Amino acid sequence: MAGNALIGDPNKDTEDASETDLAKHDEDDYVEIKEQMYQDKLASLKRQLTQLQEGTLQEYQKRMKKLDQQYKERVRNADLFLQLETEQVERNYIKEKKAAVKEFDDKKVELKENLIAELEEKKKMIENEKLTMELTGDSMEVKPIMTRKLRRRPNDPVPIPDKRRKPAPAQLNYLLTDDQILEDLRLLNKQLKSPKRPVSPSSPDQMPTIPMEAPSQRYEARIEEGKLYYDKRWYHKSQAIHLESKENTKISCVISSVGTNEIWVRKTSDSTKMRIYLGQLQRGAFIIRRRSAA
Repeated sequence: MAGNALIGDPNKDTEDASETDLAKHDEDDYVEIKEQMYQDKLASLKRQLTQLQEGTLQEYQKRMKKLDQQYKERVRNADLFLQLETEQVERNYIKEKKAAVKEFDDKKVELKENLIAELEEKKKMIENEKLTMELTGDSMEVKPIMTRKLRRRPNDPVPIPDKRRKPAPAQLNYLLTDDQILEDLRLLNKQLKSPKRPVSPSSPDQMPTIPMEAPSQRYEARIEEGKLYYDKRWYHKSQAIHLESKENTKISCVISSVGTNEIWVRKTSDSTKMRIYLGQLQRGAFIIRRRSAA
């Protein structure tokens, strides 16, 4: 019995040996499978790298297609923006060109009107001078006085030359408007050129009657250093005034300029200008009153 106990069971030892061989075989298979998987992955990566270099990789083509779409969309947007900006610049150019042409035409018309008005004013002044010369004579020159010289006696003193001042040329103060002056001068000129008809003393009805004008109030009016002194008050350019006439009309005006013998006023209602002579102010044809600028 004891000897049987010391001797092991041969069947049991064989079973243990087979289990050890099986475990070793399984471990070798696992290592082999793992190595095969590594090789497969390595081969797949190499194949993908080759396809990427050749441009045939599917993932590469997919992403390139997306990038190409984004690029085309961006270029299209840039072209649209360029077209819109170009159209806007062209519209602004056309608008500015039309504005420049309009301003040029307006300035040209304004310049022409100003020159015409200036020439008309000079023409009117020349006509006034011509009519004035026709009324007062052929010329405004002062003719010398013919004096007879006597022989000086031996005992007479040497005569002293006369140093009297030369007479000043005639000067007219217009008390009427330009149109009224021209009309009166034409009528007077026509009457002077027409033949005179004799008037019999027995027909007093045919004698012309001259209306007697009632004496009117005289006002002190003068111009000094570009300012108007009228009725004990000073008036200057751009001052707001009331202008009253003999017809009891009252006009709100602003003094636009002060000349040497007249002033220009601008009506606040329609911005038309009027010329008022000093003679008219002195005679009372027009009366100036101050008013507030508001």
